[in-house]
Amino acid sequence: MGTTDKQITIIGGGLAGSEAAWQASRRGCLVTLYEMKPVVFSPAHHSNLLAELVCSNSLRSDALHSAVGLLKQEMRTMGSLIMESAKQTRVPAGKALAVDREKFAEFITKKIEQNENINIIRDEVRELPKPMPGSGITILATGPLTSEPLAESLGKLTGEDRLAFYDAIAPIVEAESLDRSIIFQASRYDDGPGDYLNCPMDREQYENFIAEIAKAQKVPLKSFEKHKYFEGCLPIEVMLERGPDTPRFGPMKPVGLIDPCTGREAHAIVQLRKENKEGTLYNMVGFQTKLAYGEQKRIFRMIPGMAQAEFSRLGSIHRNTFVCGPELLLPSLQLKKWPDLLLAGQITGVEGYVESTAIGLLAGINGARLLSGKNPVIPPPETAHGSLITHLTASDPKRFQPSNINFGLFPSLKQRMPKKFRGEKYAERALLALAEWQAELNFN
Repeated sequence: MGTTDKQITIIGGGLAGSEAAWQASRRGCLVTLYEMKPVVFSPAHHSNLLAELVCSNSLRSDALHSAVGLLKQEMRTMGSLIMESAKQTRVPAGKALAVDREKFAEFITKKIEQNENINIIRDEVRELPKPMPGSGITILATGPLTSEPLAESLGKLTGEDRLAFYDAIAPIVEAESLDRSIIFQASRYDDGPGDYLNCPMDREQYENFIAEIAKAQKVPLKSFEKHKYFEGCLPIEVMLERGPDTPRFGPMKPVGLIDPCTGREAHAIVQLRKENKEGTLYNMVGFQTKLAYGEQKRIFRMIPGMAQAEFSRLGSIHRNTFVCGPELLLPSLQLKKWPDLLLAGQITGVEGYVESTAIGLLAGINGARLLSGKNPVIPPPETAHGSLITHLTASDPKRFQPSNINFGLFPSLKQRMPKKFRGEKYAERALLALAEWQAELNFN
């Protein structure tokens, strides 16, 4: 495809926006990418780089028989820039795909900056451009931290109240401050040294720990904010409110981890995952929190092996904004009321780094097709991408909530089989459908 005089404007240089820009530019489009950093920073962002990771450095399971692993493989077959960056900057994390977050963002930023078809403008967009015939395509990819003015502009355009819930960020601890005589290295159920550091607790330590969390000072939400957390990213203190043993069946689950000092499973485990390749920083797995900073330091230093812990980042709370996709979006990711505007990333109602990127990928492809006068495309429903689109556009609007990719979103398998084989069958069916779809489209 040759280049066109018309422009694709992409607002937001996160994972979805960067991927959308890359996909559109690959198809010969001229892209103007707006990124508000460093002019304005959201409450959770600190780096000038594009595609900054804020919650975790993990892109979750890389196993093909998992839904998110399948989604990543589909993205690789479609030439995802974010997946290429993850490959180049990967750090050990057992069966998960985790990255060195700074190198990851640097790789993407360099690729975007060196792309002759992409012009980056570092400025805040506070209002969506007015729809004008022949003015080109706009992709809104401002993510869960969309600024108030821009969110209000989107709300006025759609005629719908925006929805919001709140995610919490897990702390990062400096490796040198950890007591390795207490902490042991292992991955769940694996033999030999694993990719996680494990802090074992006996019953008394666990009960004292959760008692302190329960009475600790929390950062209060503002008067206009509502307690509406994503189930897959609950703050540890919110989890505890559901029962004293809830964390032990969640992020503090000890099953499959044998403490070499005792030869048995601990009562509870706090796991730490490498945050960078050098192994100088570790993320507290599943410890998203809105505890006050002083309380975090005090309480988390009660964890065995973390008495002298130094934190490079403490946990915090941030807003997550999304639209009601089933009411507002076409399967092509175009707004029903404004077909020249596409939405991408978490603002559509997906949850997670990988899912956001996947939707950005599809928005970039469809933006390029619309700009060149072609019909937009929709991946087969059997694929992970197609299943996400179905969730975003065909769910019950009254019950719509953001979701990670999971096999519950896929069309059911025709044949019954044991659960342990279903993931492989879903993946086999999806990749075959994707290959046939790509061949039919002469995909590039």
